[in-house]
Amino acid sequence: MKPIQVGLLGIGTVGSGTFKVLQRNQQEIQRRAGRAIEISMVADLDVARARSVVGDGVQVVGDARQVIAEPSIDVVVELIGGYGIAKTLVLEAIAAGKHVVTANKALLAVHGTEIFAAARAQGVVVAFEAAVAGGIPIIKALREGLTANHIEWIAGIINGTTNFILSEMRSKGLDFDVVLKEAQRLGYAETDPTFDIEGVDAAHKATIMSAIAFGTPVQFDKAHVEGITKLQAADIRYAEQLGYRIKLLGITRRRSDAGQGAGAIELRVHPTLVPSSRLIANVEGAMNAVMVQGDAVGTTLYYGKGAGSEPTASAVVADLVDIARLHTADPGHRVPSLAFQPGSLADTPVLPIAEVVTSFYLRLRVADEAGVLAKVTALLAERGISIDALLQRESGEGESQTDVIILTHSTVEGRMREAIAAMQALPTVLAPIVSLRKEELA
Repeated sequence: MKPIQVGLLGIGTVGSGTFKVLQRNQQEIQRRAGRAIEISMVADLDVARARSVVGDGVQVVGDARQVIAEPSIDVVVELIGGYGIAKTLVLEAIAAGKHVVTANKALLAVHGTEIFAAARAQGVVVAFEAAVAGGIPIIKALREGLTANHIEWIAGIINGTTNFILSEMRSKGLDFDVVLKEAQRLGYAETDPTFDIEGVDAAHKATIMSAIAFGTPVQFDKAHVEGITKLQAADIRYAEQLGYRIKLLGITRRRSDAGQGAGAIELRVHPTLVPSSRLIANVEGAMNAVMVQGDAVGTTLYYGKGAGSEPTASAVVADLVDIARLHTADPGHRVPSLAFQPGSLADTPVLPIAEVVTSFYLRLRVADEAGVLAKVTALLAERGISIDALLQRESGEGESQTDVIILTHSTVEGRMREAIAAMQALPTVLAPIVSLRKEELA
């Protein structure tokens, strides 16, 4: 059978890994795919560097549109990234009747609905396993392995940079700014780490998983996004004393009780206290992990490297193998991009963060005098917020202020915001109140 011909757009870290994995495991991949998969064209602005990676047996060009226009190319692999030219090239490849493989989570989280519709109209596949959690096959698990399940929630550590920073802050007791510089020095964080540390990258990935889990169009613009830049070493330490670890989680949950007709979906990324006994709380360094709760299977956990040349290449090549198997299949019998049949996607709304129900960690810097704690707890009680645990740091000799740490039971976020505003107005509360969400994940 004729080999599948692949055109690669961009041969940086992931592109070079994809080329190497295909070359090294060529026979094994062919045995699985039923036909050979060959990268026959590469487009990269740095033609000389690209040629040094792929050698003389592959055509290297500086213009990506040459790859798209080449009649012999069956699949275009987009590894450029970003929202701009990548979107144009992907849509042009689809219009030319090419299947597309992409690792571009930002593109799909924002423009996925348009891209999947274009692919459906042309009868081609857009595959994107590498877009979420690198080498962890979470997209295939959600789309195929868990297809019998009513997915209830997903919670994931899906950004290695932030997980590395939080792990270092916890183990070494250092503040965020110090660890960020170390992460940049070691290559775990970009020179401009904004997308990572502000939670945007994780929100892109959570958006894609949410759409697949619940059968909705992608809704990145509705996601609530918070990063880790305001986290302090003191809160990581207090959380540890209370039996929790702080992780940046992407969370999406089905809410049938949300008063939104057929229900609603939570879609949020933020620092979260997780019980230290949970497996996901013990995922350290730059590793990723995703928990999925299904009604039939219960809780499943997917763990591995979320980035890197060959881990991400593993997912790209897996998509190429899927396309090789399905290349001649009737488009109507392929697995839909978002798991559900296109005509069955739901318009389930995303719940505003103020209506989300969760529990909270609060840290208050207060004057060390009688009656302060009673006033704080009274303000919580007035709003129906009950306390789960309380920790008060003992004042040192000569100190006139102290930290009070409160863990609450579940409450509506909007109600908690009202309580925080009331507590902040107390003259005995001496600094901005720190508020973090807490999830039991059970």
